[in-house]
Amino acid sequence: MSSEQFHMGTFRHRPVHGVTIGILVLDTGFLRLPGDVANASTWRFPVQFAVVRGATPQKVIEEKCESVIDLFRTAIDDLAALGVDGITTTCGFLSALHPQLQAHSPVPIATSSLQQIPLVQSTLPKVKSVGVLVSDKASLTDAHFTGVGAPIGLPIGELPADGIIRRNMKANALDPDFSQQESEVLDVAERLLNDNPHIGALVSECANFPPYSASLQRKFGLPVYDIVTLVEWFHAGLRPRAYGS
Repeated sequence: MSSEQFHMGTFRHRPVHGVTIGILVLDTGFLRLPGDVANASTWRFPVQFAVVRGATPQKVIEEKCESVIDLFRTAIDDLAALGVDGITTTCGFLSALHPQLQAHSPVPIATSSLQQIPLVQSTLPKVKSVGVLVSDKASLTDAHFTGVGAPIGLPIGELPADGIIRRNMKANALDPDFSQQESEVLDVAERLLNDNPHIGALVSECANFPPYSASLQRKFGLPVYDIVTLVEWFHAGLRPRAYGS
C-alpha cells in the first residue's frame, strides 16, 4: 500500500506529504523541553502539530474532559484532512475519551501513554506490576484506565500539588529549571518504588515526563515507558522499515 492510502486501500488527496504522525496539542503556553511530546526536536521523524484552542489542561484534567470533546473531534478532522496517517495527543488524561475519539477518527489514534500498560504488564514476571507516574492523581478515575483497556488498582505516584512542575504548567512558565523538575520526578518515583517493591516497570501518564525517562531508568534500573515510546511504536507500524536486499 502506498503512502497515499489508508484503511480499505482508498486513496486520499492531501495538501501535506511526508508526515505520518499528527499531534493534538493542548492549549498551553509553558516551555516544552526536548523530549516533551510537543517539542519538534523530540521526534526522529516529521510530525504535524495542531493546537486544540480552548482545550486547556484545567478543562481536560480537572474538569470533565467531555466538555471539550467536540474541539478534539474538529482537530482530528483537520489533521486527517491534512494527510497524517495516525494521531496522538499531549495529555494522558485523554484516555478517558479514547473510545469516543477512536470512534470518530478516520485514521488510527493513540490518545494516551496509558495504552501501553497491558502490553508492558504482559512482559513482566508474574510477581511484578506496572507502576504509573501521573501529574494529578486526584483527577484520575477508573475511566482513564478502562478507556484504554488498562487494569485499575495499579500503584500510582503523583507530582506534588504545590510542586515545581505543576506550578510551572499552571503559570505557563517560559524558563523551567530542568534539574529541579527532573529531581521532582525522581523523588516521586523513588517514593512509589519504596512503597511498592513489586513494581517491575514504570509507565508515565503525563506527556511532559519523557525528558526525565532516561534518568528514571538509570537511577532505578527499570524499564520506563512514556508517550514517546508509544508514538515511536505507533509510527513503526504506520511506516515499517524497508529492508533492501
